[in-house]
Amino acid sequence: MGKCVLIVESPAKAKTIEKFLGKGYSVEASMGHVRDLPRSQFGVDVDDNFTPKYITIRGKGEIIKRLREAVKKADKVYLAADPDREGEAIAWHLAYLLGLNPSSPCRVEFNEITKQAVRESLKHPRPIDQNRVDAQQARRVLDRLVGYNLSPLLWDKVKRGLSAGRVQSVAVKLICDRQREIDAFKPEEYWTVTVHLAKETKEEFPARLVGRGADKLEIKDEASARALVEELQEQEIIVLDVTRRERRKNPHPPFTTSTLQQEAARKLGFTVKKTMSLAQQLYEGLEVGKEGRVGLITYMRTDSTRISPVARQEALDYIERTYGPEYKGAGAFAAARSKIQDAHEGIRPTQVNRLPQDVAPYLTRDQLRLYTLIWERFVASQMAPAVYDQITVDIAAGELRLKATGSQIKFRGYTAVYEESRETDDEDKELALPPLHPGEKLTLVKTVPEQHFTQPPPAYTEASLVKTLEEKGIGRPSTYAPTVETIIKRGYVTREQKKLKPTELGYLVTDLLREYFPEIIDEKFTAEMEDKLDQIEEGKAEWRQVVGEFYPAFANQVQQAREKMQEVRVEEEVSDEVCELCGRRMVIKEGRFGKFLACPGFPDCRNTKPLREGTGIQCPLCGGEILVKISRRGRRFYGCENYPACKFVTWDPPTEKRCPRCGSLLVRKESRRHAPYLACSNKECGYTEKTDDVKQGEEERQKKVGS
Repeated sequence: MGKCVLIVESPAKAKTIEKFLGKGYSVEASMGHVRDLPRSQFGVDVDDNFTPKYITIRGKGEIIKRLREAVKKADKVYLAADPDREGEAIAWHLAYLLGLNPSSPCRVEFNEITKQAVRESLKHPRPIDQNRVDAQQARRVLDRLVGYNLSPLLWDKVKRGLSAGRVQSVAVKLICDRQREIDAFKPEEYWTVTVHLAKETKEEFPARLVGRGADKLEIKDEASARALVEELQEQEIIVLDVTRRERRKNPHPPFTTSTLQQEAARKLGFTVKKTMSLAQQLYEGLEVGKEGRVGLITYMRTDSTRISPVARQEALDYIERTYGPEYKGAGAFAAARSKIQDAHEGIRPTQVNRLPQDVAPYLTRDQLRLYTLIWERFVASQMAPAVYDQITVDIAAGELRLKATGSQIKFRGYTAVYEESRETDDEDKELALPPLHPGEKLTLVKTVPEQHFTQPPPAYTEASLVKTLEEKGIGRPSTYAPTVETIIKRGYVTREQKKLKPTELGYLVTDLLREYFPEIIDEKFTAEMEDKLDQIEEGKAEWRQVVGEFYPAFANQVQQAREKMQEVRVEEEVSDEVCELCGRRMVIKEGRFGKFLACPGFPDCRNTKPLREGTGIQCPLCGGEILVKISRRGRRFYGCENYPACKFVTWDPPTEKRCPRCGSLLVRKESRRHAPYLACSNKECGYTEKTDDVKQGEEERQKKVGS
């Protein structure tokens, strides 16, 4: 066999694969895409059936030259870009530039970078899949048609530097619509009454007041709650019925791209971009002790939950050895939304026996945390369901009805390894009820009436936005991370305490697009376009026809908007800061890393400086003022004005209060599951207390209602 060249996308991947292949192979890297539409031109000939004008990407000349020299010396060339549409398109462009026949068996793909997977793929090369390429071309051309028409329009009518696209515009609309729901929401008061009961043996347990007779009870105000408390105290309390049942809870499937992004955000606090960057590193390969460089997880851009038989058997063997045969599960999950997207496996470790603790010495902290999350989720997915013994007790107090529930885990099943961050429902809380039987009389120990208010829908986080985009069929795994980063970078959205909040610019652009381009920001229309891209990949539709059906109506909307859309200039906010170079009052601008001050005399005066947003709170370390700052990922945090001399920093809003234990500042913590509270900024301390408003509310309720 002569010399073979294998071309992958990244040097890291090339370095990992080199160790698997013998001297007869040379592994080269294309450094990602090599050809694309030009940035400075429209790049699509609408009159010639939407023919794209591809050019070699600037800076790739030397890489192409090196690859051509390697190909000349080779007897066989294999193109091994990532196993998805984008990878197929990269292989197609490489074939064109290197003079390869795309119909020849030159394309190989593997779902994991392991010795077995790479060598097996080389035994089964195939031609480049033109349907996949065409689906990617259709996406690229559609995005160019939309972006290069809408963006200049926004420059003319609003301000320069804006952009609009199919997926990002829908994402911004979702965030704007949700924030408007939140702003318009009017909370409604309601009350609950928890009753603590006891048996003759003095064993206590809680029950909830739920109804009167057969009707559900709604407690609207304090007076109603007090009246019910008084009524309860006068009634004989008797157990009506005791129901016992076994409840089984099935494991979650292995991660897909979107579920990995969501869970990494919830459990690890990672942004979508960070999750995908770390997953890329784990996929492409890292040095792991004596093993050398090896890929630790399978391909991380997938909509599939399917698992190969070999990987499943390895997992079952591990589960049986570690936990016992009764912990082995069925491991069967529903297929992906589309057959196209089910071509890959779910995200899993390449070797289940490569335990997180074994690779811990060789990974960074965040690499290890993400690998552990993937490993635990995969192993748990192949395990048996968790089994709970659940008891429901119906109790009568005159006409009033109460309910007590108890749940105890009977068999841990998959929860021995992993529980998803959302698995905190009341049914899973272990609460042992004392033995109870119908007709048994109970004693009322105390009543606890509590005031509540209905909550608005939650603001989007990166995780919940990705979940919504996936559920609505908008975008694909590879689009989620860049979409989130783009809408933040363009100033349409800010990231505050992990919540995505629209800016005035975001509202303005969304409203303009809603008026003049309703289809572009319509979720259903965008999802239907994704389905058409799937049809192209399946060979059921022709890409130029799909684009041709979309463009005429869109082009007409663009023309109408140019003629009718009024200029809506975003006025720059003028600050009190005076430019020391030219004397003008500086204006507040929005940049990649948040707001900053700039001289309005640009380009004659190019002076800029950070925008100082104070809190009025003194730094506990040096006495300087704590300022609001923006991280490189767009998150708000709080740091001392004397940085870098002073290193004080916190992600949570600081207060003027000091910790009674250690003297550090108390910061405000918020959660949808709990009332706001104060916590010590010194993590080693651990002190917490209720906020003043929560304390005041509790005191007022105790005075008025009592026990």
